[in-house]
Amino acid sequence: MNIHLIAVGQRMPDWVGQGYDAFAKRLPHECRLVLHEIPAPKRGKNPDIDRLRRDEGERIMATIPKGARIVALEVEGKQWSTEQLSKHIGDWMGEGRDVALLVGGPDGLDPPLSKRADNHWSLSPLTLPHPLVRVVIAEQVYRAWSLLKGHPYHR
Repeated sequence: MNIHLIAVGQRMPDWVGQGYDAFAKRLPHECRLVLHEIPAPKRGKNPDIDRLRRDEGERIMATIPKGARIVALEVEGKQWSTEQLSKHIGDWMGEGRDVALLVGGPDGLDPPLSKRADNHWSLSPLTLPHPLVRVVIAEQVYRAWSLLKGHPYHR
């Protein structure tokens, strides 16, 4: 199973790639984490937010692998403990299909894209910067996988 982290934004600071890679590279082939960066559209002085979200949503949809379970990361989503995420990962691995974790741009996900999601996950009620979200997701996926496999990292 591949977990596809599909996130709006490119050209992140070096620490983001280093933090993300530190955890993504630890995951085994059976639960690989793959990053897909979606270019953020240009925002002018008075941007049309609905159009920008729609454009981002179309690019995200085009990146989601066919048949993948869709998990929208949104502030309004359900917060999962590490144990709950570990159970989800175990269930997803049992399904035998890929998972797409969607991180929208600064204005969130396009509503029709959010409605297509199988799950809605909130990392926190806090608004987190997009670069940090990538690192947190990579670490939490690795931690949940390690818990699932009885690896000592989770302790």
